[in-house]
Amino acid sequence: MALDELKKAKHEKLSAVGHRVVNGGPKYSAPQKVTPQLLSELRKLTPLAPLHLPAEIEIMEAVASHEPRTPQVACFDTAFHRRLPELAQRFPLPWRFVDEGVRRYGFHGLSYEYVLQELGPAAKGRLIIAHLGNGASLAAVKDGLPVDTSMGLTPTGGVMMGTRTGDLDPGVLIYLLREKNYDAAKLEHLVNEDSGLLGVSELTSDMKTLLARRDSDVRAAEAIAMFCRSVRKQIGAFAAVLGGLDMLVFTGGIGERAAPIREEICRDLAHLGVQFDPMRNAAGADVISTPQSPCRVRVMATNEELMIARHTRDLVFGRRS
Repeated sequence: MALDELKKAKHEKLSAVGHRVVNGGPKYSAPQKVTPQLLSELRKLTPLAPLHLPAEIEIMEAVASHEPRTPQVACFDTAFHRRLPELAQRFPLPWRFVDEGVRRYGFHGLSYEYVLQELGPAAKGRLIIAHLGNGASLAAVKDGLPVDTSMGLTPTGGVMMGTRTGDLDPGVLIYLLREKNYDAAKLEHLVNEDSGLLGVSELTSDMKTLLARRDSDVRAAEAIAMFCRSVRKQIGAFAAVLGGLDMLVFTGGIGERAAPIREEICRDLAHLGVQFDPMRNAAGADVISTPQSPCRVRVMATNEELMIARHTRDLVFGRRS
C-alpha cells in the first residue's frame, strides 16, 4: 500500500493524513478528525454511497493500523453544500424520506472550495462553477455561499457525464424494472458505468478521443452535443436561480483542457451576458470572455488534493493566519 511505499522511499515521518470522503451525510458540514466514532457514523452512511464509502473507510482503518499515532482528517465532498438553502436540499418527496437522509447532498465540494479560495474577492457576486470531467457537476454560488448544485443524493445525478446518465426520468428506471427484469445491481451498473458519453457514443467516455472522432463518427458527435447541451441547460437554470450571472468558471479535466467544449457550451449564452472570445479560448487564456463582456468567463485549474491538505493542516495544527 501507499504507506509501505513511503517507508521504502525513506520519507520523513507523516505528520498527518487527509482523506477525501465522498459523503458526510446530513451531519458533517466540515472536516473531522478520524475517530472510531466517526468511522461508525460513516458505516451507517454506506447506503448513500455504496460505491465509494466502503473503500474509503477501509483506507482510514488501514492507516490507523499502520500509523496509530498519526492524526487523520476526513474531508467531505458534500460539506460545502450543507449550507445550501433548505429548498435546494429537498426532493419533492414525503417528509419521512427527508428524515431518513434522502436529500440533495451535492459533490465536488472540495473543488468548489478551492476555486472560491483562489478567486478571493473576485468571488463576490453571482457565480456558476462548472466542474467538468469524467464526473461532472455545476454549482451556483452567490457571494461565496452555495445556492444550488446539480448532483443530488448521489454523484449519478445532474448533467450528463463520462459513464453516468445524470438526471433521468424515474419512469425509465420503472420501465426497466417492470418490462426488462432489471434488478438494483443491473440498474446501478447501467446508470453509473454504461451510460453518458460512453453509452451514447458506444465508443468511449474519453472526451479527447470523442473530439478527435467527431467529424467522422456521428455517434461521437452526438455524445459531445448532448453533453454540451446538458451543461448549457444547467447554466441557464442556475442563472435563473441566481437572478443573473456575473462569472462563469470552467474547471476539472474537460473544463480546463477542452477548448472546443467550452466554446460549444458558451454558444447561445449571450442572453446571460456572455461575450465569448474564441481566440482567447483557443489560446488557453485564463479569461476567455471579451473585456466588455458583462459576464466574465474564466478557466481555472482545480486542486482538490491541496484543499484536503489545507483542511488537514488547519484541523490538526491550527488554522493558518
